[in-house]
Amino acid sequence: MAGNFWQSSHYQQWLLDKQDLIRERQHDLQILSEEEYQKLFIFFSNFIQVLGEQLKLRQQVIATATVYFKRFYARNSLKCIDPLLLAPTCVGLASKVEEFGVISNNRLITTCSTVVKNKLSYAYTTDFPYRTNNILECEFYLLENLDCCLIVYQPYRPLLQLLQDIGHDDQLFSLAWRVVNDSLRTDVCLLYPPYQIAIACLQIACVILGKDHKNWFAELSVDIEKIQEISRYVINLFELWKTYDEKKDIQALLSKMPKPKQSPSR
Repeated sequence: MAGNFWQSSHYQQWLLDKQDLIRERQHDLQILSEEEYQKLFIFFSNFIQVLGEQLKLRQQVIATATVYFKRFYARNSLKCIDPLLLAPTCVGLASKVEEFGVISNNRLITTCSTVVKNKLSYAYTTDFPYRTNNILECEFYLLENLDCCLIVYQPYRPLLQLLQDIGHDDQLFSLAWRVVNDSLRTDVCLLYPPYQIAIACLQIACVILGKDHKNWFAELSVDIEKIQEISRYVINLFELWKTYDEKKDIQALLSKMPKPKQSPSR
């Protein structure tokens, strides 16, 4: 892994401007509202999470797969590739890049079929339609669109360093880690450096738990405005979750979603 975030392709090529992100999404946002678009990405991020857990992958691998997924659609419409195909392709690629070990395509497809049938039956009434050749073809397309920039820096390591500095606290660690996982359902991984995301998530966890570390945060030499922006993204996600019943809403959203013209070959 590249040792320095500031010299990495993550920093130099994949911290995007919010206006560019909105512009790239214009085609999809003519069909979907911003809230519907976000709900779809929450659903597919959850799919990647469940798939990763079924494959017994580390959270770092799952997070990297989620970032690949979000990066692809930051530059492409949903109609370019079915997200149901891109999600497992991202998981397979992330497991190789994070040196977790290669997952065979057969195992990947079998696990997808099981997850879709047993855990996502409220969203899909048919079997998982893709096969090995679809995954392989999709991986080439994904690599091309990522411009082979495959090293992703995550907020987990800076979060651990911050927690060491603030003082060992299992409750705070557990909640801050979960908030970082939640942040993957927002756009912050496309817009901000991971250390800023880690600080914002730690701050949210402190507020939720009622832990007063204001003086410690005040001594950090960071851009407070950026931290507040990240916090707003995550808090807005929490607000959305209060009214979002995925099991009830997702079928209508999936039918409305822009789709590729070609259906997969069996």
